[in-house]
Amino acid sequence: MGPYSEERQLHRAEAIRFLLKNNPDLAEDYKSIWKKHLSNLALNETTYNYRVKAIYSNMNRKPLVEWDV
Repeated sequence: MGPYSEERQLHRAEAIRFLLKNNPDLAEDYKSIWKKHLSNLALNETTYNYRVKAIYSNMNRKPLVEWDV
């Protein structure tokens, strides 16, 4: 995740709308997932930064694999 970009968020929203509009055979489960993604896009920098902090502040910094040497 990089710094907030209104242009990038608008591009993401347009891509999701395009996906929903141009895939009539998309299963209802997938449609609901993409609609949820669309409604959850951060529309301002404050919301975006809050979400980034919430995601990364709870991450465990231990390595994925611990090697016995």
